[in-house]
Amino acid sequence: MSKTWRPATQLVHGGTLRSQYGETSEAIYLTQGFVYDTSEAAEARFKGETDGFIYARYGSPTNDMFEKRMCLLEGAEDARATASGMAAVTAAILCQLKSGDHIVAARALFGSCRWVVETLAPKYGIDCTLIDGRDLANWEKAITAKTKVFFLESPTNPTLEVIDISGVAKLANQIGAKVVVDNVFATPLFQKPLELGAHIVVYSATKHIDGQGRCLGGVVLADKEWIDENLHDYFRHTGPAMSPFNAWTLLKGIETLPLRVRQQTQNAAKIADFLAEQGKVAKVIYPGRKDHPQADIIAKQMTGGSTLVAFELKGGKEAAFALQNALDIVKISNNLGDSKSLITHPATTTHKNLTEEARAELGISPGTVRLSAGIEDTDDLIEDFAKALAKVSA
Repeated sequence: MSKTWRPATQLVHGGTLRSQYGETSEAIYLTQGFVYDTSEAAEARFKGETDGFIYARYGSPTNDMFEKRMCLLEGAEDARATASGMAAVTAAILCQLKSGDHIVAARALFGSCRWVVETLAPKYGIDCTLIDGRDLANWEKAITAKTKVFFLESPTNPTLEVIDISGVAKLANQIGAKVVVDNVFATPLFQKPLELGAHIVVYSATKHIDGQGRCLGGVVLADKEWIDENLHDYFRHTGPAMSPFNAWTLLKGIETLPLRVRQQTQNAAKIADFLAEQGKVAKVIYPGRKDHPQADIIAKQMTGGSTLVAFELKGGKEAAFALQNALDIVKISNNLGDSKSLITHPATTTHKNLTEEARAELGISPGTVRLSAGIEDTDDLIEDFAKALAKVSA
């Protein structure tokens, strides 16, 4: 029955498991282990002959509710909740690879994601090729006989490039590779990678899913066969499990996800339009604008814009710092997806470990700034930017 509910209803009620006490809010099961009525019952549980929980590192009732609710929203058969978004990314990639395998990844990645494929994976004999993911021809050219995984973000962090997910998936299917999509910037409300042909979707639940700056979390979603054959044992034995308390916090956050994302997107769109008209701003990139470089792909695969805006100030780093320091409502932070509007300077924060040349390839200049719009009053936010821009030297 719950599978027929619309997203807003699923996010409030989906996957709920109530105890004998009939609590309204989901219970937090803060326990490491579980007891059995008999030795025979324990044996059957470990053999998988009976359903139930064994150890909190493997799963718990609270985590199970969060995973089921995310599956309903994403349209996935199965999921595993992880301690952070990076735990989800790392598990999703490494669990299916071995020495000698090859990853093709879009070069426009969050700094830590890029480190996993470019630095960590090669330490274990897994090769990686970074490409400009906007051009499907680049994906095809990078394929080798050992290519097993395609990895991408779309929209990308921080310059909001958009990649043709269905086109990449078609190429992957031709060679039997798997497509892993980090869907954080689009949120599961505006883009459904599995419907577009991707095989695995990952989220940092720390971002929009929590949305209120409280806890870390991540999730990997895919079909049950892939999780059983690849992620299940990796997850159990390497231990990237989510805390049940964090799972409960995320369950509370996910209830209001549509309301928050709707307001954040409206704010982002209006701020993007305002910034595009300012003489001190060299460029604005926003997936909801007609002048976005991949507007045609956005129209094909996304049902909404974004809560993120990327823009470039003409005065470089000095101007970017002056703007950020002059803002009152908008806070300086490298997080995103929060109810509070947040702004960051990627070249000195999230992407500081890349070379200047690598940042330039991604379109990250000294004047690039990334805004994560919150749920505040739109006019207050625009006035905040107007006052801050007035303090930026022309």
